[in-house]
Amino acid sequence: MKIYEAMRQRDPLFFIHSGDNIYADGPIAESVAAEGGQIWQNLVTPQVAKVAKTLDEFRGRYRYNLLDENVRRFNAEVPQIWQWDDHEVLNNWSDSKDLSGDARYTEKNVPLLVARGGRAFLEYSPMRPFDARESQRVYRRYSYGPLLELFVLDMRSYRGPNTANLQTTPSAETAFLGREQLDWLKAGLKNSRAVWKVVAADMPIGLNVGDGTTPAGQPRWEAVANGEPGAAKGRELEFVELLSYLKRRHVRNVVWLTADVHYCAAHYYDPVKAAFHDFDPFWEFVAGPLNAGTFGPNALDGTFGPQLIFAKAPPAGQSNLSPYSGFQFFGEVNIHTPSAELTVDLRDLAGVSVFRKTLHPRFG
Repeated sequence: MKIYEAMRQRDPLFFIHSGDNIYADGPIAESVAAEGGQIWQNLVTPQVAKVAKTLDEFRGRYRYNLLDENVRRFNAEVPQIWQWDDHEVLNNWSDSKDLSGDARYTEKNVPLLVARGGRAFLEYSPMRPFDARESQRVYRRYSYGPLLELFVLDMRSYRGPNTANLQTTPSAETAFLGREQLDWLKAGLKNSRAVWKVVAADMPIGLNVGDGTTPAGQPRWEAVANGEPGAAKGRELEFVELLSYLKRRHVRNVVWLTADVHYCAAHYYDPVKAAFHDFDPFWEFVAGPLNAGTFGPNALDGTFGPQLIFAKAPPAGQSNLSPYSGFQFFGEVNIHTPSAELTVDLRDLAGVSVFRKTLHPRFG
């Protein structure tokens, strides 16, 4: 995984892993036909040769990553903050996940697989238990002095089922962050005294991320957006509450960092161009997952007015490209102490910046 060496050479103070640390649902073959007639060769252990079902197989996925010298060298030098997403367990899991038609899974009990995958994640992630009330809580915050406070979200544990996402009123079915995490985030951002409030989210807000179709034949959605650019519905209702609250409370300089969609992008959310207007504009930067096959780009949903400022993805008609093609990306954030300006670079597999944006802090 050469991208880890490219990141190490940037000499980061810390690293945010935005989820999909492993691909528990992706069996690894000894060799794979790659682009340009090349053959990608893999090391294979018994735990990664099939989908993970047992606790030992989930643990084996994390041990497998540690076979890579680039990963080990990076881990030895760089403090890390991890999130989780779907592939720590299985693709697009939620309360609606049904494995009855997937012959790879002799264990069909999704909550049991979630429990095993969650335990393995927590055993290998660099994270202290939260407290006795919720020892496995993943969402948390870190203060880095007067310039930066980091809010790390969990968009997986508290969500309702993946649906058509078109409900017009909030309910348990429309939950995404969940009430307790949403209130925690609102209060934390409001009370933060840091210049920059960075939200690490494991999924983007305004990109359409599909999950097949519902029994009624409607598109089913995996993330926040629902493919309709009009008034907020479904999971978007939580973000209506959050974004309008931040505007009313004059919470400035909130930046979102995310991954999930297998390419890199920069989005500017503009209330002037949105169906829902009651929020201050903000930026969202996308890069990752690391070393995974590349896809995209995804379509934008206009409810919150995201504007595509930059994206780099595979050429049209090509997908799941290997690192041979160089379409793997990571992000780098730097804050300039005298000016408090925040600069984001999106960097490729070799560490070369393919996009840069400097944000100026807003006060008052």
